[in-house]
Amino acid sequence: MIWFAAIVVSLTLGAALAVLMLRNLLAAVAAASVVSLGVAVMFVMLRAPDVAMTEAAVGAGLSSLILALALRRLGVFALDLGVDDGDRDA
Repeated sequence: MIWFAAIVVSLTLGAALAVLMLRNLLAAVAAASVVSLGVAVMFVMLRAPDVAMTEAAVGAGLSSLILALALRRLGVFALDLGVDDGDRDA
């Protein structure tokens, strides 16, 4: 059980660092939802399933949706695939 907890904590910390380091805002929102899911798994391990369900629903679901909609509203929703629009053949 301690190994599973260590893996969940490591993945959660890695995703939290990814939120801080990623330049793509949509990827940062996805990493933030991974952090929330990791915290929900930790709550399940602590035998608090009601808190885990709330964290998963609000943290991963609703917060990610609101952040993605805010990015869309600001006009920075598009994925950065490294393709320059000026290189297209017309």
